[in-house]
Amino acid sequence: MAVRLLISVLVILLFSFTYASDPAPLQDFCVAVKDDEAKVFVNGKICKDPNMVSADDFFFPGLNMPGNTSNAQGSKVTPVNVNQLPGLNTLGISLVRIDYAPYGLNPPHTHPRATEVLVVVEGTLFVGFVTSNPADPNVKNKLFTKTLYPGDVFVFPEGLIHFQFNVGKTDAFVFAGLSSQNPGVITIANAVFGSDPPITLDVLTKAFQVDANVIKYLQAQFN
Repeated sequence: MAVRLLISVLVILLFSFTYASDPAPLQDFCVAVKDDEAKVFVNGKICKDPNMVSADDFFFPGLNMPGNTSNAQGSKVTPVNVNQLPGLNTLGISLVRIDYAPYGLNPPHTHPRATEVLVVVEGTLFVGFVTSNPADPNVKNKLFTKTLYPGDVFVFPEGLIHFQFNVGKTDAFVFAGLSSQNPGVITIANAVFGSDPPITLDVLTKAFQVDANVIKYLQAQFN
């Protein structure tokens, strides 16, 4: 009996972890109301009146069009999450298209609420992610990398820092699915050196073990 109970608990925990990112929906759909039209603030989005829902609430056009990569990083992320496609509300999923110029970079970043699975459509990408801090302070964070070609798939675990770099001489693009209606994104360099107000020099010089002028130079790149 105790063994059966233990197995049951383990199965429940397994299914709980499977749906850990977003809660399961309690109805067929819950089309999101725009934030500026909402009368209350909730964890997520409030539901549109079902009688006012239309097919357009579940539709987003244009992912066949390449994004504009004319920027310092040479990449463009086109998101399709609950903010662009309100029908995704409560469904625990979203996607992006990412375009890369030759040698373009989607810089190190993390999604605090989602695992990401990426498939290469065109181009050659060098991708990777870094593990969280090991329990042993003498062990370094481990980097996993792979060179991807069209048709290849790679997964970035939830919350871990990851990146993609176009190592080819031609444009590249991918599609990626994420396990949250609103995965969030924290671009590491922007967050550390471009926050408003800025993180103090005392903190950053000690954290990075560099001179204050180095920190000032880095902050200047993001302001």
